[in-house]
Amino acid sequence: MELVRLSVDDIDSIKELFVSVFTGPPWYDDWSDEEQLDAYIMDLIGCFNSLALGYKDENGLQAIALGRTKHWYKKTELFIDELCVRTKLQGQGIGKKFLEEVEEYLKGQDIHGIFLLTERNMPAYNFYKKMGFEEESESVAFSKRF
Repeated sequence: MELVRLSVDDIDSIKELFVSVFTGPPWYDDWSDEEQLDAYIMDLIGCFNSLALGYKDENGLQAIALGRTKHWYKKTELFIDELCVRTKLQGQGIGKKFLEEVEEYLKGQDIHGIFLLTERNMPAYNFYKKMGFEEESESVAFSKRF
């Protein structure tokens, strides 16, 4: 596998991987609205501060980390909005290796941290804890739907 920086030119392979992972268990997200999917992925990869990284092999894109850089008082960090590994490759250490290579890449770009959100009842929660991520005890996520 090779770590690569992704761009809007990779949107089709990003969408294919994203949909294949997040429409299945345990998420079951409904991404059938193609226009909404295109807009969401472009929100993640099409901005001036977007940073999209992927793990590719001879079969194509196998993992993605989609986010944006933030210049914070504690130094620049990557806010990851979406991270996933192709479902059939999960549990084989690919995610661990991918995230380790992402961290090394970020260090080389003078980015000194990763911030992300996940749900406690999802498998990703335990994965991130094993990878050395710590819960932000003072942070609270708020949402308002209307």
